Amino acid sequence: MKQQSMRHAPGHVESGWHKELLPRAIRPERPHPLRTLVFLTSIIILGALIGVSSAYILIEREEPLDSISVGAWKAYPTAGTPDADPYSVAIYTRGGYIPLASGEGLSLTARTDSSGQALDPACSYRITGRTPTARLWTLTAVDGHGRLQQTMPGRTHLDSQNLLRRGDGSFDITASAQIKSGNWLPLPTNPAPGSGLRFVLRLYDAPVTTGAALDGVSVPDIDRISCP
Repeated sequence: MKQQSMRHAPGHVESGWHKELLPRAIRPERPHPLRTLVFLTSIIILGALIGVSSAYILIEREEPLDSISVGAWKAYPTAGTPDADPYSVAIYTRGGYIPLASGEGLSLTARTDSSGQALDPACSYRITGRTPTARLWTLTAVDGHGRLQQTMPGRTHLDSQNLLRRGDGSFDITASAQIKSGNWLPLPTNPAPGSGLRFVLRLYDAPVTTGAALDGVSVPDIDRISCP
């Protein structure tokens, strides 16, 4: 009779009865408040570290996210506009760059040659072809961080108004640290190791100031001539 009296009445379930039936590894346990607080704090800190690290890496690359590739060149049509992404704003602010406004023109940057190899200031390059239509354009050689470097003649750029052209309007430009005949874009004579190289093509008063307008336009090819 005593054994029968200890049996559960129909419809009544004693709280926690399942704990004895389940393996210890999967038994439900009420977490300790302090343990929960530590867990949530760790998740928040980890998320913040991942966010800060990813932002630092993107900014350190100095390459805005909203880019359009045309050959070896990349354009950033939203740079300097209200539509620019926060990373672009941080990159330009950190480097002290002032991008061309949409009404002024468009800037194209090349970090590789036409074969995809990273540009090297110790090498020589041939830049050939045509540029998109513009009232004026300039071609500048800068280091991997966008800074001008010391060259032998003290000149770091060429412009469209002082350029030798073929009969069809195309051109050949030689970018090299050594003096070259014709259109010569000087490169630094003693580049620092790992300084990098970029070519920046700035189009002033050009109709191609948006991403859609860049579809199908002609841009110069960049071919490596020689390296030490």
